[in-house]
Amino acid sequence: MPRQKRVDEAGYIYHALNRGNARCTIFHKPEDYDAFLRILAEGLERYQVELFSFTLMPNHWHFVLRPGRDHELGY
Repeated sequence: MPRQKRVDEAGYIYHALNRGNARCTIFHKPEDYDAFLRILAEGLERYQVELFSFTLMPNHWHFVLRPGRDHELGY
């Protein structure tokens, strides 16, 4: 049974993270980090999300953010 969609309301602060499958490495070289940061910047321009902090590690990343509209994190 799939996990139910989490509450995603504007104005609340969320901790979001993602890991590689089986904790495998997702960033293999410096260019991978650079590409991720470019895509992140594009997303922040496109969606109303305020990013307070983030960290990128070889096998996962963490964001602390606040969406400006309901359901903005689900896209």
